[in-house]
Amino acid sequence: MTIIRPNRPAPVGAEAVPDSHGLNLFRADPMLAALLPLYLPRDLLDHLAPHLDRLGGLAGGRLAELAATADVNPPVLNMRTRRGEDAQSIAYHPAYRDLERTAFGDYGLAALSHRGGVLDWPAPMPAAAKYAITYLFVQAEFGLCCPVSMTDSLTRTLRKFGAPALIDRYLPALTSQDMDELFQGAMFMTEQGAGSDIANTAVTAAPLPDGAWALTGDKWFCSNADAELAMVLARPEGAPPGIKGVSLFLLPRTLPDGTPNRYRIVRLKEKLGTRSMASGEIRLEGAVAWMIGEPGAGMRQMADMVNNSRLSNGVRAAGMMRKAVTEALYIAHRRIAFGTPIVALPLMRRQLAKMLVRAEQARTMVFQTAEALRRSDAGEPGAYALLRILTPLIKFRACRDARVVTGDAMEVRGGCGYIEDFPDARLVRDAHLGSIWEGTSNIVALDVLRAAAREGSLEALEAHLAGLRAATPDPLPGLEEATGRAFALARHAGGEGGAELARQAATALYNLASATAMAWEAARADLPQRRSLAAMVLTHRVLPRDPLAPAPEEIGDALLPDPGEGR
Repeated sequence: MTIIRPNRPAPVGAEAVPDSHGLNLFRADPMLAALLPLYLPRDLLDHLAPHLDRLGGLAGGRLAELAATADVNPPVLNMRTRRGEDAQSIAYHPAYRDLERTAFGDYGLAALSHRGGVLDWPAPMPAAAKYAITYLFVQAEFGLCCPVSMTDSLTRTLRKFGAPALIDRYLPALTSQDMDELFQGAMFMTEQGAGSDIANTAVTAAPLPDGAWALTGDKWFCSNADAELAMVLARPEGAPPGIKGVSLFLLPRTLPDGTPNRYRIVRLKEKLGTRSMASGEIRLEGAVAWMIGEPGAGMRQMADMVNNSRLSNGVRAAGMMRKAVTEALYIAHRRIAFGTPIVALPLMRRQLAKMLVRAEQARTMVFQTAEALRRSDAGEPGAYALLRILTPLIKFRACRDARVVTGDAMEVRGGCGYIEDFPDARLVRDAHLGSIWEGTSNIVALDVLRAAAREGSLEALEAHLAGLRAATPDPLPGLEEATGRAFALARHAGGEGGAELARQAATALYNLASATAMAWEAARADLPQRRSLAAMVLTHRVLPRDPLAPAPEEIGDALLPDPGEGR
């Protein structure tokens, strides 16, 4: 290591204000390439490799520029045409439209799980492929990933519960990569009195003579407000109160005959983050919609879309954490303070390692949950129960960790991190949304207990982790005992312990599951640094420690590589 003396020139390569713009984010993250063979078939991985490399370059360069431009030029709601006609439209900046073309068009992110042909692959791709691409894309742009996820999730729910005629009518447009033909999706659930408590849904549905329904009432927070199709929860006339009276409906923005449907966007929301994407308030004025699935089963059917979106939230949180870590490592290897690159300073190394642990936990849980989703969709016994608990676990913990990691990355850049010229501030703003969308932390932690009680999910997770430990030579000391205690805590929280323990129990399960899986990955892919990270999870996030005892820890250079090498 070069020691730099005060008042002397910095070494070649040192930057007063390090700027990673133009970095290929796939090449800057060799751990991603090392892990993908564990979760993707070799032929598919070989096919995707050049596409991932290209996207890594775009995400670190052109897409990052577009995202920054779209962030400061949010969508605008136009209520009338210039000729005075009462016709609503939302105007998006051209940068946002370019981002759409990359996500929906070039990479087919909303289509690749549903049909073959995307990226010239002949069959639908497994979830791990979709999330690997999303993981890179979100490092440039978070807001657009909401419409992408909702379109993908709406398509999944429509195929699962919709009438054949509706599937035939809308599936081609939902899975199109032609931007002129594409229908985007949305989910209109939230009302002023029905946020987390869907049982309070007040929007009503009246039957129409042709079998459709007329929806009336207000939806309070609707992202992708001008989507061509939306899944909407409403209460049919005469339905009982509570959750059993709520049904699910498919709402088109334009009716099959080409006329606009009867609903209005009242206004767009001014948001802390995801400013590029339009979220609004919707007033339904007898809007025509079609019931999806069984009457009164709305929340159960919508839950499939919600859970898919929750998993997407976890993926996006993991991607943002990785972007924050890449930024922090790049800066730390180039920023000079007190005469040395700050990556050599003990406190900075500790801070970087703590960020890395959270980011790598989330990455592992993304791929573990994606594999459970693949197995569940294939009908494998027990896989749905495993998916049912992994999904709220990653949504709960990864989204909360992203708030910490992005904030710590801002500190690494210092004062420059607080200004909007660099990506840190936007990462911090966007990261806070993950803990709110599709259920706040409390709601999602309670859903972990609900899955354990109703789906047999706790036993499925217990068996899964036991299988990973059995396949891992030289298991981490203390891991099995700590795992047993975590499951005991979860069972206690689901019983006499009470719901107030839900977050503690969910955090324990997430940490033990991620540590177990990371140790398994380390053994399967010969990644000793990954085993070190798994051990850090156990030491710093699970096992009891004396906060007053000095505990110096050696953090090797292999854990803190320079992402700019080979740039």
